[in-house]
Amino acid sequence: MAVLKVKFTKTKRDKLAQILWILNWLSVVSGIILFSLGLFLKIEIKKRNEVMAKGDINSVPNMLISVGVIACIINFLGGKICYDCSDASKFSRWKLVMLPYIVCTFCFTFCILVGALMCYTMRNELEESLYLGLRDAIKFYKDTDIPGRCFLKKMVDMLQIGFQCCGNNGFRDWFEIQWVSARYLNMASKEVLDRLKSNVDGKFLVDGVPFSCCNPSSPRPCIQYQLTNNSAHYNYDFLTEELNIWVKGCREALLDYYTAIMRSIGIAALLIWLFELSVLIGVRYLQTAMKNILLLGDLEGESDGWLLENSIAETAKYNINIIKNLGKANQISTVSGMNDPNINVQNTNCGKTNVTTKSIPAAS
Repeated sequence: MAVLKVKFTKTKRDKLAQILWILNWLSVVSGIILFSLGLFLKIEIKKRNEVMAKGDINSVPNMLISVGVIACIINFLGGKICYDCSDASKFSRWKLVMLPYIVCTFCFTFCILVGALMCYTMRNELEESLYLGLRDAIKFYKDTDIPGRCFLKKMVDMLQIGFQCCGNNGFRDWFEIQWVSARYLNMASKEVLDRLKSNVDGKFLVDGVPFSCCNPSSPRPCIQYQLTNNSAHYNYDFLTEELNIWVKGCREALLDYYTAIMRSIGIAALLIWLFELSVLIGVRYLQTAMKNILLLGDLEGESDGWLLENSIAETAKYNINIIKNLGKANQISTVSGMNDPNINVQNTNCGKTNVTTKSIPAAS
């Protein structure tokens, strides 16, 4: 029994073809939107690629870009098909193409759904990538004279100023690394030498942060050094007073930024998926209705359209059998335990038994 069968008159078929023609052109626009969203996300990731470890974080924008391009091509073809379907004589040229087109469109709409869901599931991968990337960027903050790292100081400073953050997880991350270059340390100073000797790795560690961690909205001058030393500053208690530096870590700030972008893109992709699915359903109804009208032979009469010709269970069973039988056309049948037909073939004697051969007469 057909699933969701609908009866179409000629007027309804013509109107459906015209509506689908318009919707397919709107779908081309939706493909351009998907492409633009994927390109925007890829550019945003590329901007801060230096603070991200290499991984699969580009899979989402690449998926959206690819799906957007495919959407433009498929829906452009779909618009042409639906326009011709308003005339039964023109439909005959697309009759064999419609079903493969619907299958390809179904796979394409499924890819849109996958891309939308990936926008919500890649948060963990993005968080790990940011953690590792920011850790290395902060570690090499002082290497302003080393090729390949000289840009990291400016990039980290601009990142902390722009996103109002400090460090990877927080401002205390700067306490654990030497972020002041050795060229700016006075090695003749006893304080500097004592600090270098006090560390096992010989690093110059201070309880201070770079200037880019300072909050310009603070009512007091920025306290960058000796943040945990109350006696070093007047009327200061680092445990109770609100610090005049950014408290939020840059990993959290960037994660919130990209999560908000991907959430918006995911919602847009889901809406486009629903729209594309509705267009696909309409094309399926049009294809079955036009197919049936050709079988009936009455181009002006009524015809039935459906989503599935048989029930869901029967359709699934039929498709599974097709998949199982793929590739068996050129294979030798082994049903009922039969082996290679050229092996162990029994000789027949046509019912005769104990047949003796005559000897060849000797020449006289």
